[in-house]
Amino acid sequence: MQAAPSVRATAIPSFTGALRAVESLLLSGGQRTARRNAWNSVLEDRRRARDRVEAERVLERAVASER
Repeated sequence: MQAAPSVRATAIPSFTGALRAVESLLLSGGQRTARRNAWNSVLEDRRRARDRVEAERVLERAVASER
């Protein structure tokens, strides 16, 4: 009697996971950390810019409603 062939589930990595794998091969740990920190700073700057625009709109509406 032969054993049933084993079925191995292979997960397809996400695009982000694949990029991180390539990044880890190409960059040393310090460069990888610096790059990630820089990207997080960019994202935080964008968030602050959106918040600033929203605050300006709220203030403009408040001033317009008082007139």
